[in-house]
Amino acid sequence: MTRFLFDIDGTLTDSRQKIDSNFETYMIDFCISNKVAFVTGSDKSKTIEQIGEKLFSSADYSFNCAGNEIWSKGHLVYKAEWEPGVEVVEYLQHLVDHSKFHTRTGNHIEIRNGMLNFSIIGRNCDSEQRKEYVEWDKSTSERERLQVKISARFDELDVFIGGETGLDIYPKGKNKEQVIDFLKVHEPSEKCYYFGDQIFKNGNDYNIAMRCDNRYQVRGWRDTYEILKF
Repeated sequence: MTRFLFDIDGTLTDSRQKIDSNFETYMIDFCISNKVAFVTGSDKSKTIEQIGEKLFSSADYSFNCAGNEIWSKGHLVYKAEWEPGVEVVEYLQHLVDHSKFHTRTGNHIEIRNGMLNFSIIGRNCDSEQRKEYVEWDKSTSERERLQVKISARFDELDVFIGGETGLDIYPKGKNKEQVIDFLKVHEPSEKCYYFGDQIFKNGNDYNIAMRCDNRYQVRGWRDTYEILKF
């Protein structure tokens, strides 16, 4: 039996956008005839904003907050408890204050169940501000440099590049890879196929994808759709 694991942002939707309505219908039908799980750094409410309640509840599992919050058919079955220390938060704020990128939009350190999301520009940015930061990051590799700095200072944390503007930070071992450990206990005979847009070293899809039987690096939901149709 094969299980299909899908990242959401950049894999089933455009970044921070709602799912295409036709693709949503396709995915709901896909969930009827296949074993499906979502694996995302977002919490339940943000996930439903993007893919809708019906698709969210159609999957066998939704591993939110990188698997630190697990939903099954709309019911919460697991929730991790973790809060970053004051030193971590203060250091991240220091990085925000000293970045050479010129725009700040707020919500730079978003604490979620079992993890946090960190963004220099801030999660309140609009689409144009997001594009500007994406170009800045491509030319300066700022997120890669920040990933190295944070990892070196806090060896008890895992730090990965996530989405277009952020870094996902977790207690060591509590990244998306933990989803595979959960599935191996509950569904040991399954083969796992993973779809994600961050399957590269230090990307937040890399560790989990490398533990799967097959993996698909995509550039957006259209790539995902074409692979599934084939």
